[in-house]
Amino acid sequence: MRRWLVPCLLLALNVACATARPVPPRLLSWSEQIAVREAWLVKRHEMLLPMMRQHGVGMWIIVNEEFHDDPLTQYVAPPRPYAGNRDIFVFIDAGAQGLKKYALTGYPEENLTRFFECPKEPIKPREEELAELYTRYRPATIALSMGGKRGVTRSLTRDSYALLAAGLGPEAEARFISAAPLIEEYLDTRIPEELEHYRTLVLLTEQVVKRAFSSEVVKPGVTKVGDVRRWLYDELGRLGVGTWFQPDLRVQRKGQGNASSRGFLAVAKEDLVIQRGDLLHVDFGISYLGLHSDWQKMAYVLREGEWDVPQGLKRALGNTNAVQVALVVASRPGRPSAEVYEMVIAWVREKGIVAQVYSHPLGNQGHALGASIDFRSTSRQEEPKKLREGSYIAIELNTRTPVPEWDGQEVFVMQEDPAYLTADGWNFFVPWQEAYYVIP
Repeated sequence: MRRWLVPCLLLALNVACATARPVPPRLLSWSEQIAVREAWLVKRHEMLLPMMRQHGVGMWIIVNEEFHDDPLTQYVAPPRPYAGNRDIFVFIDAGAQGLKKYALTGYPEENLTRFFECPKEPIKPREEELAELYTRYRPATIALSMGGKRGVTRSLTRDSYALLAAGLGPEAEARFISAAPLIEEYLDTRIPEELEHYRTLVLLTEQVVKRAFSSEVVKPGVTKVGDVRRWLYDELGRLGVGTWFQPDLRVQRKGQGNASSRGFLAVAKEDLVIQRGDLLHVDFGISYLGLHSDWQKMAYVLREGEWDVPQGLKRALGNTNAVQVALVVASRPGRPSAEVYEMVIAWVREKGIVAQVYSHPLGNQGHALGASIDFRSTSRQEEPKKLREGSYIAIELNTRTPVPEWDGQEVFVMQEDPAYLTADGWNFFVPWQEAYYVIP
């Protein structure tokens, strides 16, 4: 074979891989999604009573305001639109009677009555209904979405609190407690039925990012960072899915200093034109079925005459992969997340790798509740949390490595991959990135 033919074949292979459009996984229609999520809701309600007892909760109240949905509503009630002025969902530990569930809404209908007891016509004011429930069950504690450190654990509005306090009376108000620990366990507990649907979500995230970082979207010397971001938005719209945060892109270039923001590589400006030789990074997530992905990947734009990624950049990615391995090895159910973090950092220092680890829970939120393996958790002196088997996480971290081909310039290689915890450690929904996406 002629010598010139080998690099040409390699380039052709890169072009083919970069431009081939994989068949996206089949997504459920909206009505199918509702049916699936309502089947999950049956399972979730079944696990609720033991959690309430573990956290000393006698009654749990969630208040949904019109035009201001509580973030818990779609996970404790059927995930349908709620247009009542104020809809209230109540869960009660009724002792030997088990879990009692009530929906005090302006429009009780059959999809609610499948899951809750609803007031009969004529419907009384919410305050009267609540007072009757309190009198009937006399719960020792009443948990509300207040006093937590995260938005979903402190979502009760001032006026809704006033309504509950007035309707239930001073004696009941004295029994109000924060529902934060219950909310965290409820939202951090994944059920087996979600797993394959979440895998579909991650596969879709990967496919969209691969297309965004290909010659289908990126034309060196022409395409701007903002063009890629807009393409991602349009593709989400075409697929009929959402996102929970703005897609961010970062660009590293030989001879260009790396601007930082809050200790991380700064996001690129929208008018920056992508050039040959650029190292690209994207932070992107998709929302589907009440679940959320979080995904970071890297791509390299070949220079004129280049057939492959420079070896120094490959070694930089290899360092990041090594830290990913260390985190997986250190993680086991029941182990405090702070201990896992310290184990990984000790290994990193021994190997002489410069790294940051900031992995966080995933699931019903993109930055979900649960145990984070995160350098910021230790600096904030947060209460230690243990890893819970079955939990989902975004294995998120980066390394900084000097690259000889870039005259020793340090390069950030950032990765983020959804995974779920088994007895043997984290399992990834899609294999992590061991080679850059190549844009010819």
